[in-house]
Amino acid sequence: KLKWAEVIAPAVQLAEGFKIDSGLAKRLNIVVKDKKAGNAEFTRIFGNEQPWKAGDELKQPDLAKTLKMIAADGAKAFYEGDVAKKIVAEMKASDGLVSLADLKAYQAKVREPILLSYRGYELLLPPPPSSGGITLALMLNMLEPYDLKKNAWASAETTHLVAEAMKRAFCERAKYLGDPDFVSIPKHLLTQEHAKKLMASFDPAKATPSATLAPELEIHDGGSSTTHFSIVDREGMCVSNTYTIENTFGCRVVVRGAGFILNNEMTDFNHKPGTTTKTGMIGTEANTISPGKRMLSSMTPVIVLKNGQPVLVTGSPGGRTIINTVASVLLNTMDYDADVRQAVDAPRLHMQWFPDRIQLEDRPAFDDLAKALRAKGQTVMKLGQGDAHSIWLDPKTRVRTGAADKRLSGSAIGER
Repeated sequence: KLKWAEVIAPAVQLAEGFKIDSGLAKRLNIVVKDKKAGNAEFTRIFGNEQPWKAGDELKQPDLAKTLKMIAADGAKAFYEGDVAKKIVAEMKASDGLVSLADLKAYQAKVREPILLSYRGYELLLPPPPSSGGITLALMLNMLEPYDLKKNAWASAETTHLVAEAMKRAFCERAKYLGDPDFVSIPKHLLTQEHAKKLMASFDPAKATPSATLAPELEIHDGGSSTTHFSIVDREGMCVSNTYTIENTFGCRVVVRGAGFILNNEMTDFNHKPGTTTKTGMIGTEANTISPGKRMLSSMTPVIVLKNGQPVLVTGSPGGRTIINTVASVLLNTMDYDADVRQAVDAPRLHMQWFPDRIQLEDRPAFDDLAKALRAKGQTVMKLGQGDAHSIWLDPKTRVRTGAADKRLSGSAIGER
């Protein structure tokens, strides 16, 4: 309904200057001190004579100018106009590969979401080249035959079960998922029959070694700057949006005169074909680098429906942990009937096939839980994850409840 220039205006205002919080001040101080990466323009824009502190104003006039060009001329300003020329100049200065022809030829792809049914809910999930939708669907299909409520969410029994489903789903992710314009993704991945086959080796008393799930692969011994927001407007239109520049501050190269950071998204490709390691490097063919190919991401924006009406909008940053952060929120909502605040606050777990270990958030009974899991043969480590800002829409009253995740900065805002 709004004109394009109106949509961009708040971003222009932020670029012209905003007061930073303590979290951003800390990250800026760390990254500016690191002389190993980035260019002089990055240091010029994000450096400061004194260490950054909460309340300081960060001004980015070049970025504001770029956004005004995009507000006036749309995508053409970025892909063909003055901004494109600045990008190419930066590429040439840094031995980069992107040309004006590459930028002009780029097209965004709009793809159909994955639709999954789970315990009376319908979930709209992102399709490849995001791995989040299929990997999450694999987990939920594996877990649906089990009565999760029989044991508490943070119990050893539930944690073991969910982690084993995560392990198997991430193994399938590594084997098969990539850009669907380049690889054929098996249709059977989303079937209940395949889920049953994957869980046939599950032992409630014992961990399944990760290497045994992919005997055909040779396994070698061997921070994120993603943002998620959830929005519901007055008419019920829902947006679940995850976007990324990959690592913290991307590759720390700012396009001179344009004011924005370039990403280092290339690290999401399997950049060592054939080398899959126990430390978590994946080298399977589906996601290897190729010209024009889009890399596999872990982004998992989700909209949950009940009787055709949206009831939950969620997602998270966090690299590969994104998928399991979202799974934790969804399982607490759909299996344990938690309200949105409880679901977002609930302790999370992460298992990504390799490294072969369960990552748990700190919690009061962590030591007892870790001991019980180790008795089942699991390796356990303590680490926080995610930032799942979520909105619940009451199925009866349609009242919206926003739950900002307390793990990182963010807030829930409602307007009448």
